[in-house]
Amino acid sequence: MASPTTLDAILSLCKRKGFVYQSSEIYGGLNGAWDFGPLGVELLRNIKDAWWKEMTYRPDIVGIDSSILMHPRVWEASGHLQQFSDPMIDNKTSKARHRADTLIEEYANRLRAKGKTDQATRVESALHAAASNEELHAIIVSNAIPDPISGTTDWTEVRNFNLMFKTYVGPVEDVSNTVYLRPETAQGIGIAQIGKSFRNEINTKNFLFRTREFEQMEMQFFVKPGTEVEWFDYWRQARWDWLVNHIGIDPTHLHRKPHEKLAHYAAAAEDIEYLFPFGWGEIEGIHSRTDFDLGKHQEFSGKKLEYVDTVTKDRYTPFVIETAIGATRTFLAVLCDAYAEEEMPTVDGGSETRTVMRLKPSLAPVTAAVLPLVNKDGMPEAADAIMRNLQRSIRVEYDTSGAIGRRYRRQDEVGTPFCVTIDGQTITDSTVTLRERDSMQQTRIHADALTEEIGRRLNG
Repeated sequence: MASPTTLDAILSLCKRKGFVYQSSEIYGGLNGAWDFGPLGVELLRNIKDAWWKEMTYRPDIVGIDSSILMHPRVWEASGHLQQFSDPMIDNKTSKARHRADTLIEEYANRLRAKGKTDQATRVESALHAAASNEELHAIIVSNAIPDPISGTTDWTEVRNFNLMFKTYVGPVEDVSNTVYLRPETAQGIGIAQIGKSFRNEINTKNFLFRTREFEQMEMQFFVKPGTEVEWFDYWRQARWDWLVNHIGIDPTHLHRKPHEKLAHYAAAAEDIEYLFPFGWGEIEGIHSRTDFDLGKHQEFSGKKLEYVDTVTKDRYTPFVIETAIGATRTFLAVLCDAYAEEEMPTVDGGSETRTVMRLKPSLAPVTAAVLPLVNKDGMPEAADAIMRNLQRSIRVEYDTSGAIGRRYRRQDEVGTPFCVTIDGQTITDSTVTLRERDSMQQTRIHADALTEEIGRRLNG
C-alpha cells in the first residue's frame, strides 16, 4: 500500500501555516530540533488532552509529572547506563555516522525495490540473527554495503553509542555530580505521564519521527502476577481502538508488529506502526514487562515496592503492562493521515486543487472561523459579537481578508472543521451560514444556536 501523501508536502504545510518550524532557524537551525508554532501547539495539545482523558478519566489509573532530572542510580537500576545504546559505524571517507542495523535494513529495502528479493531476505535474516557488533560489521563488509553519502565501503568497526544526554548538577563538573536527561518518562512514573524525553540519536531523520528532544505519553499499569496475559491483550486492543476512534487514524494505515526478539525482561511486546510517507514506523509500543522495573528498583534502592491486598492480605511485587506512545510521532501521523489534495470545479467550468486537512474535528487547532462577508453594513460588528460568544467554549479564528471562497480554502488547509459566514441576511434575521469542511455543505442556522450545533457535531 502506498502512503497517501509525501513528506515534502507535510513539511511545506507545517512551515507555511505555522504548525512546525526549524529550531534556531535564523542561525541555520539545529539538526533534529523543532519548534511548534501557533497551530502546531494547539494540535499537539489536543492530542495530549485526548490521551490524558482516555487514560486517567477512569478509576484504576492516575497521573503524575515526574522530574526530568533523577538520581543517576535510577538509570543504573533500569539498565540504561549499561544497555541503552545503538550500534554505531562511521564511514572513513564521508565521516558520516550511521546506526549499523539501520544501514543494513535500508540496504535490504533497496535490494527489494530493485527486485532482488532473495538477496534482501538473506540480508534481513542475517540481521535478525546478529547478536553482536562484530556480526553486524560482518554483514556490512560481506555485502559490501556502501555509505549512502560517499558510496564507499571504507568502514570503522561497529561500537556502542550510549543515547543518554549527560550533564552535571552544581558548580563543579565532576563525576560525582553526573546526572542524565531522562531518555524515557517510564522510570519516574506513578502510573500515567506526559513529558519530554531526550536521546542523543546518532542520526535524526524524517522530520519529527526521529529527534533528540521529543514528548512521550506513557502509562505503566500494575497488575497481579498471573493476570498479565489478559491485561496485555486488553491494552493492545484498547490502544489500537484509541488511535482509530479517538484520533481518527485510518486503520488501513496501521498495523501490529509483534516483537520477534524480546528484551530479557519482557514477557510479550507489540508495536503499532503507521504508514508514513517514508514507510512503516512505530508510533506506540505495548509491553508486558513482568516485575523487572520494580524488582530492580527494589534491589538498587533497598526500599520495598510491594502491593498489599487489604482484603486477602496477599503481598507481591506487581507486574507491569506498559503503553508508550510518542506525542510528536502521533502528531506527525495525524498530519499525514489528514492531508488531502482534491480537484474541485470552478464557476467558469475549470478546476482547482483544494488542499484540506481532514483532522478529527475535536483535534483541530481552530474549531471555527468567523467570516464577515464584507467589512461594512454592520457585518463586522455582528461577526465580532458571534466570535466572542463562540470563544467561551471553542477556539475561534476571525478572518476578513479576501474573497469568501479563498477564506474557506485557507481554513480547509489548516483543518478548521466549521466556518461561520455573516452576511446581509444576518443583520435582518440573525441567521448565519454554517459550512462544514469535509462535505462543504452549508446550513442556515440562527446565531444563538451556533454553540449548541457545533458542540453536537463535535461530539457526534
